[in-house]
Amino acid sequence: MRNIQAGKSIRRLAVCILAGAAFLVPAPPATASGADSDDRSSVIRLPGATGAEGIAAGEGSTFFAGDRLNGNIFRGDIDKGTARLFITAPEGRAALGMKVDRDNDLLFVAGGATGQAYVYDLETKETVKVYELAPAGASFINDVTLTRDGAWFTNSRAGELYRIPVGRDGKPGDARTLALDAPAGTVDEGFNLNGIAAADDGDTLVVAHSGRGALYTVDPDDGSNKLIKVTDSSGAPVTVANADGIVIRDDTLWAVQNFLNQVSRIDLNGSLAKGEVEEVITSKDFDIPTTAALFGDTLALVNGKFTTPAATNFEAVLVRACSGD
Repeated sequence: MRNIQAGKSIRRLAVCILAGAAFLVPAPPATASGADSDDRSSVIRLPGATGAEGIAAGEGSTFFAGDRLNGNIFRGDIDKGTARLFITAPEGRAALGMKVDRDNDLLFVAGGATGQAYVYDLETKETVKVYELAPAGASFINDVTLTRDGAWFTNSRAGELYRIPVGRDGKPGDARTLALDAPAGTVDEGFNLNGIAAADDGDTLVVAHSGRGALYTVDPDDGSNKLIKVTDSSGAPVTVANADGIVIRDDTLWAVQNFLNQVSRIDLNGSLAKGEVEEVITSKDFDIPTTAALFGDTLALVNGKFTTPAATNFEAVLVRACSGD
């Protein structure tokens, strides 16, 4: 047992060391707020935004964030600490979860209550395609992840996922719907499926269920799924309450817990059947964070400010992804 535990500790430390090697930025402990380094701001304003929810990593230190209420897209730089309006969306759109397809210079955006998904060309800023994934008003297209051959979207009001394939020519194809079995596919009152991420090189999807505070693995071929049993360091079961956006790298999962103003860093076992909460990340700058993007050892999150309806400023917040303990 001692050797097994030592091995796990080495592996967890390696996650943080490799992250730092991939993106060398000195930073304070993850539970601390403030800038990641003396010359980097921990808060990056999205000028003119009327709401915020989605964020995605682009090339290098570039990020993209969306205006939840009008669909506009901002482009920023976490090193420079700046952001500006990048795409002015046509009227009637919304922007929630988003991901960048770097190989094809595409941005995939979930459209919330519109029932739509959007694909933008990052070179021309033009709309490549609009998808009607589900009926407007009766659906909530919430988040998106990318695999080797396409994008997957969640619907918080239905037990189904939507796949948009991307061909070898870099063009998105026709969407298809994947109905999920129970338990993940069972629809409760309130918000259901929310964040989504790809694991095992895209062979497995992981979805977050906001209402249940649960994480599930999903087989993208047939929709079968299983609960990930999450525990604390003592082995006691815990819920991932208010689970929103999720990020996965190797065997580490970061779950944004919006109304708790925190992110749980979870160590997953090899089969993805179990996870242990290794760290809870907080910041004085959090104001209902929703989704996150990973830049080496830095997490960039956007504040939804759902409990501040009169908010006039929206921003991305930078925190350390792991402390390395």
